Amino acid sequence: MPLFVSLMRLTQRGLDAIDQSPERAALSRSRVEALGGRSVSFYATMGAYDFVQVFEMPSAEAMLEYVTIARRDGFVDPVILPAFEAAEWGGIVGRLPAAGKGPKDAPR
Repeated sequence: MPLFVSLMRLTQRGLDAIDQSPERAALSRSRVEALGGRSVSFYATMGAYDFVQVFEMPSAEAMLEYVTIARRDGFVDPVILPAFEAAEWGGIVGRLPAAGKGPKDAPR
């Protein structure tokens, strides 16, 4: 399944209701599962973002549906990044033309 990383900042609404954060995390997991996905990991972080979450979702469309619902709730402002495992990345890099070769020189 495709992987996605979500970098989240709490909104003012999220900060005002910070005590409800564990319940919202459980709701998030159930929403992800209802869309056929899985929350792989979740971290509270220090720095530019308050939380980082990694998802497996069946499609980009399912991820978009989930994140749209989360944004509508108004507790976090997420940035979603598609992510690729090392083997997937290696396959992509392996298909690139050799260094110094332009697109017209690449094998077809």
